[in-house]
Amino acid sequence: MKKTLASSIFLVALLILNHNTFLETEAAESKNGGFITTRGVHFMLNGSPYYANGFNAYWLMILASDPSQRSKVSTAFQQASSHGLSVARTWAFSDAGVTPLQYSPGSYNEQMFKGLDFVVAEARRFGIKLILSLVNNYESLGGKKQYVNWARNQGQYLTSDDDFFRNPVTKGFYKNHVKTVLNRYNTITGVMYKNDPTIMAWELMNEPRCTSDTSGRTIQAWITEMAAHVKSIDRNHLLEAGLEGFYGKTSNQNPGFDIGTDFISNNQIPGIDFATLHSYPDQWLTSSDDQNQLNFLSNWLRTHIRDAQYVLKKPLLLTEFGKSVKDPNFSTYQRDQLFNLVYNNIYLSAKHGGAAARWVVLAAFSGGDGVVW
Repeated sequence: MKKTLASSIFLVALLILNHNTFLETEAAESKNGGFITTRGVHFMLNGSPYYANGFNAYWLMILASDPSQRSKVSTAFQQASSHGLSVARTWAFSDAGVTPLQYSPGSYNEQMFKGLDFVVAEARRFGIKLILSLVNNYESLGGKKQYVNWARNQGQYLTSDDDFFRNPVTKGFYKNHVKTVLNRYNTITGVMYKNDPTIMAWELMNEPRCTSDTSGRTIQAWITEMAAHVKSIDRNHLLEAGLEGFYGKTSNQNPGFDIGTDFISNNQIPGIDFATLHSYPDQWLTSSDDQNQLNFLSNWLRTHIRDAQYVLKKPLLLTEFGKSVKDPNFSTYQRDQLFNLVYNNIYLSAKHGGAAARWVVLAAFSGGDGVVW
């Protein structure tokens, strides 16, 4: 789902509940120790099943790039840890714009990178694992559009933002960014990112979409190529594609979204270690009433949990879901119905040894885009 810097600032305001100081504890670091792996449909940590109680906070690096604001990042992790949350999904990109990590292809903002260093170090301190996304499908913080513009500036004739997935120059820019991030030497911990067990997984892209090729061949080829590239640099960490969960043309599980991805074939690519799922039924099914949206969500969850377990034979994380407060008919009762449905489905899967691992998103975390997620 599209998210903006404005929404990140709003999230910060909700997260910073207090500014109490706190001490680093060995217990927090010890429970974070070891790389997350997979065994069949389960995540594993140090030989035991691992369940991800997670939250999204894509703004962490940008906030931490300002040393005067870093206490807010620390407080966010402290509050998350105190509520039993164990994984944070955040961005490891910001392409050009007013808060760049990458000024231009291969040219990096060291102050922003030090902000990401701080995020990784603080996550480790509070026993929180990270999922780091490497580029955005959308224009927010640059994304594939910025890569295409960079290539045009170098003389490439590109007619669509989707050329990001096809053009050798844009693919080269992306591969270089991946290499730079994975080989980053953390100025605080002294550990290269690719060797740091604080990181649970890399995400190739936030919500890849290629509407110019709904056959799915373009996205399939891109994920295949980039997964191999990531694994050639880093064999320690898990990798996921960042998918929303839409199926290909042959399935009726797409609520009007034919976007060139396929939940099955994309997640069967070698190097993709687990599947991801997003769900925003009120935004996908705008003409449906609340009950029909809940019915869709229930079926959406059951179908993907089943396919992850029996077809993919890989773990599944529901990494985004929510309900917009901008809906004039929004109510906390409707929101709670949606959240309870999600939690119950995931809990039942986990209880019976299924593919779905928990991903708990605090109801109080609301983005400026109006989505409670």
